[in-house]
Amino acid sequence: MTVTSGRPGAPTPPAVAAPGARRRWMPRDGRARVGLAVIAGFVLVAVVGPFLVTGASGIGPDPLAPPSAQHWLGTTQTGQDVLAQLVVATRGSLLVGALAGLLATVLSIVVGVVGGYVGGRVDEALSLLSNVTLVIPSLPLVILVTHYLDGGGILAISVVIGLTSWAASARVLRAQTRSVRARDHVAASRALGERPWRMVLVEVVPNLLPVIAAQFVFAVIFAILTEAGLSFLGLGGVDHLTWGTMLYFAQNAQALAIGAWWWFIPPGLAIALLGCALSLLNLSLDEVINPRLRGSRSRRDRRAARRPAQPREER
Repeated sequence: MTVTSGRPGAPTPPAVAAPGARRRWMPRDGRARVGLAVIAGFVLVAVVGPFLVTGASGIGPDPLAPPSAQHWLGTTQTGQDVLAQLVVATRGSLLVGALAGLLATVLSIVVGVVGGYVGGRVDEALSLLSNVTLVIPSLPLVILVTHYLDGGGILAISVVIGLTSWAASARVLRAQTRSVRARDHVAASRALGERPWRMVLVEVVPNLLPVIAAQFVFAVIFAILTEAGLSFLGLGGVDHLTWGTMLYFAQNAQALAIGAWWWFIPPGLAIALLGCALSLLNLSLDEVINPRLRGSRSRRDRRAARRPAQPREER
């Protein structure tokens, strides 16, 4: 019950928002919160970090110095600061993941959604293109193309990875599009004479956004791991700095043999941490896509809440 002042003209106390109203924009799933927080931290480091660090390139006066107050993550064989290299490499790895993931997602949307909605010969031709791309082994193809390009830059590697990793996502989107096309609201829009491109953009694609988001997250993970593997093998080019090139230089200098653990552990941990964060986000998106997963989890939570607490044994 609200109590107001009896005096006329008394100021009305301001309305108090509900405790959860300010947090409605935040995801409810704890895994999504943790994943988004870690990803946001990496993005912040990639955007701001390179302007705040020095010593990532050039020869320094302290080669192979262990971690200290002057060099928090030690130095390389040529005296370069490992922390500065890690910050600069974060931007390169995230750029490869974002560009390759975006390209693969766009190609999968064009091929999968257009083929699944139009049908007929267009669908058969696009399905044949997807099947041929799936049959070709992607990793040897990427190695062959990058070797032909002599490593190339970040843009070239991103394009190569994106062009070889879209087919599986296109198959999934094609099946989902065919399912959405058969729904009543799409049939009603078709009966009203809506244009095909508008039906695809307004009626079909919004229903596929959770699937598209999950496919994009998976494409980013695949692109970052593929680039790290190529760079570690010396096929990714050494003119740009990424987590993979850091591992490549550490392996060439035999950092493990000489005990310079501070050189190769930070980039490896960065790859593992970002991959874990993206996987947590992808698992959360899977529950959005598949309501059965969300329902089974809520039932487990309710059973755990109803389970009586076991009394402690007295000694």
